[in-house]
Amino acid sequence: MEFKETEIRGVYVIEPRVFNDARGYFFEAWKREEFKANIGDVEFIQDNESKSSYGVLRGLHYQKGALSQAKLVRVIKGKVLDVAVDIRKSSPTFGKHVMVELSDENKRQFFIPRGFAHGFLVLSEEAIFTYKVDNPYAPQAEAGVRWNDPELGIEWPIDPKDVLTSEKDLVQPLLRDAEVFE
Repeated sequence: MEFKETEIRGVYVIEPRVFNDARGYFFEAWKREEFKANIGDVEFIQDNESKSSYGVLRGLHYQKGALSQAKLVRVIKGKVLDVAVDIRKSSPTFGKHVMVELSDENKRQFFIPRGFAHGFLVLSEEAIFTYKVDNPYAPQAEAGVRWNDPELGIEWPIDPKDVLTSEKDLVQPLLRDAEVFE
C-alpha cells in the first residue's frame, strides 16, 4: 500500500497494490502493521457499510469529544466523492477540506482522523460504502455541519436540486455555529 498524506496533516489517501489476472484481482485492504508504521496506532473496533443511490449525500457528520471517531473508508461498488473537513479550531487548516474520489475501480481508501467532519456524495447509479471506526456510534455525541455551507467552499459536482439527503442533514448548523474541536 502507498500512504499519501494530503494537504491537511493527518488525512491520508491510501493506494493499494492490486494484483490482476484472468481470474480477477486481489489486494490487501487492511494490514495493521503497515497502517501503524505509516499513520499511527489506530484501534479500529467496528466496520460499517451503507448502500446509497445516485445523488445521495451523507454528511457532514462527526462525533464530539471523547466519543469522536477516526474513520478508514472505501467503496466496494460504485463511485463517491468523499470529503473531510478540518473542524479543529486550533488547526492552521480549520475550515479547509480535502476531497477524494473513491470507487470500486480505483480501490482507494481515505483515512480521516478525529477532529474532522466527514461526508460523501454518490456519483454512480448505486454505491456500497464501507468504513472502519475507532469508537462506536454514540447518538449523544452526534454532530454535523451543513453540507452546502458556503464558507466551506465545497464544490459538489451535481446540481444542489439533485442532492438527496436526510432531514437531519438539511438542518445541520453552518460551521461558524457548530460545536467544533479545540
